[in-house]
Amino acid sequence: MNIILLGPPGAGKGTQAAGLESRCGMLQLSTGDMLRETRKADTELGRQVADVMDSGQLVSDEIVSAMIDAKLADMPAETGAIFDGYPRTEAQAVSLDEILAKHDRELNHVIELEVDVDALVDRITGRFTCANCGEGYHDRYKLPETEGVCDKCGHTEFKRRADDTEETVRKRMEEYRGKTAPILPLYEQRGIVTRVDGMASIDEVSAALDAILA
Repeated sequence: MNIILLGPPGAGKGTQAAGLESRCGMLQLSTGDMLRETRKADTELGRQVADVMDSGQLVSDEIVSAMIDAKLADMPAETGAIFDGYPRTEAQAVSLDEILAKHDRELNHVIELEVDVDALVDRITGRFTCANCGEGYHDRYKLPETEGVCDKCGHTEFKRRADDTEETVRKRMEEYRGKTAPILPLYEQRGIVTRVDGMASIDEVSAALDAILA
């Protein structure tokens, strides 16, 4: 089973991919994680990635495709892949088809986590984490049981991401709609697109995904 998880930043793709890994034995292929992993590797591709990232340029489709190709080559044939953050464009979607065919795989599902922009702004701008252990909290939905003290490790310092602002969230949504959402019609023609309410609880979204993949 090979699937694509789509949705703007903050829709919960990472959380759901991690859940599918543990429940279904699948492997999440996050382009962000792969870039960091590849950069550390003492390989020709790793050095290419480091040079591009250090120069502040965007990593090319060719490099991203090469990373996906290498990752699938290392994966057992029976292990399903969860593509998170890829493909983002029509060109990448075409490339993914070619890479999957090379490894005798096919794309089974494209699942979009739909979100309400205003609710997403509320979800993201209110989140903060323990500066010590990384435990996540939210101004409205999950405050520490004891004010100012992490439930998990007892630390008293917290931090927020500098880009967790309303302006940034709305900009990310616009970018998603402009660049990524247009690839959906390609997959809708194949009848493999399903949409899930990304604003539902984590457990409810997980149950919906399990039903789709059953």
